[in-house]
Parts: sequence; structure tokens; C-alpha cells
Amino acid sequence: MTRWRTHFLTALLLGAALSCPADSVPPTALTPEQYRSQIDLLNAAAAQLGGSGGATPGALEHLPQSWKLHTDQGDFEISSEGLRRDVRRYNSERNATNAEAIRTRLESLQRDIDDFERPPADDTAVRSELATILAHKEFRDVHGPTWGDRLKRWIFEKLAQFLGRLFRSSAIPNIGKYFVYGLMALAGLALLYILYRSILRDQGFEQVIPTDLPVSAKEWSIWLSEARGAAARGDWRDAVHLAYWAGISFLEQQGFWKPDRARTPREYLRLISPTSEQRETLSVLTRIFELAWYGKREATEDTFSQTLEQLEKLGCR
Repeated sequence: MTRWRTHFLTALLLGAALSCPADSVPPTALTPEQYRSQIDLLNAAAAQLGGSGGATPGALEHLPQSWKLHTDQGDFEISSEGLRRDVRRYNSERNATNAEAIRTRLESLQRDIDDFERPPADDTAVRSELATILAHKEFRDVHGPTWGDRLKRWIFEKLAQFLGRLFRSSAIPNIGKYFVYGLMALAGLALLYILYRSILRDQGFEQVIPTDLPVSAKEWSIWLSEARGAAARGDWRDAVHLAYWAGISFLEQQGFWKPDRARTPREYLRLISPTSEQRETLSVLTRIFELAWYGKREATEDTFSQTLEQLEKLGCR
């Protein structure tokens, strides 16, 4: 009787152990070093694979569902589904291609942990350069939405919701739909008008070319005189800017192209024939201007001197 009771208790304990799901016990979190060691072991096992049909190493056959990592930056979980899928494919067809897929997958996991542990690049110089660019006068008036902007947006949203409910309402007589359509059209026109006025009044909207267009409407000599005045004040960047338009005004007055206020510096350059002797000079002049004006490169007295040299080659004397 005692022996029967002992066998019964043993069977009961074994049944309870088997009935507990294996994944109910949380796996122990690994450190990056421990995770790297496991990947190294799997790499060693994958090196034994080939197209000869040998057995798959046990390390690859008994992969966990995932690896849990505990790092200073937080806890992460890395799935092994892709690797297990590659192993299943290799077990169904043992060839060199499937074996190489397993090794490639492990190399990818190895690179991921290497990239994670690599210290971040020092971006102090980049941040300093960005702060210098944002300190220019062009960005002084740049800001987020003001309370007035938020109020206008709220009003438009409420108006759109109101008109939407009116439009969807089946209680509106057919003759009243035209009134609703008119209100919606007026609201759209009002929105477009406010947007148009906002763009015109925006002080941060920089015009590439001054308002007295076309460029040739102002004599190139006046442009050049203004450039020299800016240079006298030590504003070398504006001096290069004005000197460039002196060259454009000169060529436009010579009939190299028809005036067009919407044209960009690169479009001016493309309008000159590649065989023209002014093509190379304007190319150098455009490059100096773009670096100083758009590229925010520091302009100096030497930069302005180079600009004047190119203007003289064009014939601006």
C-alpha cells in the first residue's frame, strides 16, 4: 500500500510539472556581453553547416523564442524568429545556400549588437555650426505659431465643422443648399485671402531678388555702387549679393536673355551658350554668390575682391 502511494505521488508531481507551460518561467535577462557570447557560440555551430547533409548542431536546434537584454539604456527583446525560420529551411533542405543564410543572419545579429555598443559620434561641431547659422539675422523672426495663429486655426476648424454639419444635414431644403454652397465658397476664399496676406506680410519670407524687377530695370552701375557701399560698411555678404546682381543686370542689358523676375541663378547660367566666353565667368560668379548667400559661408574682403574680378571679366568696369 505504501509503495502504491509513493508511485501515485510521483506520477502526480510529474504530471503537474509537465502541465506547466515552459514559457511561464521568464527567461533570465542577458547582459550585452552574455548575448554576444551566445551569438559567438551560434556562429561556431553555423560554421559546421554545409551541403553534405550532416546533422544540425544542437545549439541551432534549441534556440529560445527571443533574447532579453538588460542594458544601461533599458531592457530590450530580440526575436529569434528569423534565425529559427532559416534553421527549419536548412533542416528541410540541407544545402550550402541555406547554410549560408543562417551564417548571414547571425552576422546581422552580430553587427546589431556592435552598433548598439558603439559610442555615439561627437556632434558638438555640427551643433555649433547649426547654432551659428541660426544666429544670422535671416532667422531672428522665425518662431512657432503665435496665439493669433492658433486662434485663426481654431476659428477655421470650428467653421469647417459647422459647415460640414450643415452640408450633411438632411433637414436642409434643397433650395437652401445653394446658400450653404455659397457660404462654403466664401469661407474658402476668405482662407485663401488670409493665407495670401500672411505670406506677403511675413518678414521671414526672403526675396531672392529685390522688388524693383526686372533686374535690368536698375543699371548695373547702381548695383555695383550699392555693393561697394556695403563693402565699405564691412557687410561683405551683402556686398557679394549686390555685386552678383550687378553682373546679372549687365548681361541682361546686353540682351543675353529676356527679363524674367522668377528666374533663379542657375537658370540664368543655363541661358548662356556653352560656347560663350561669358559662360565660365558667370559660372564662377554664381558659385561665389551661392556659397556666400545660400550656403551661409563667411564672406570676407577677399571674397568680395574675387567677385569684382569676375565682374571685370564680364565687362563691368
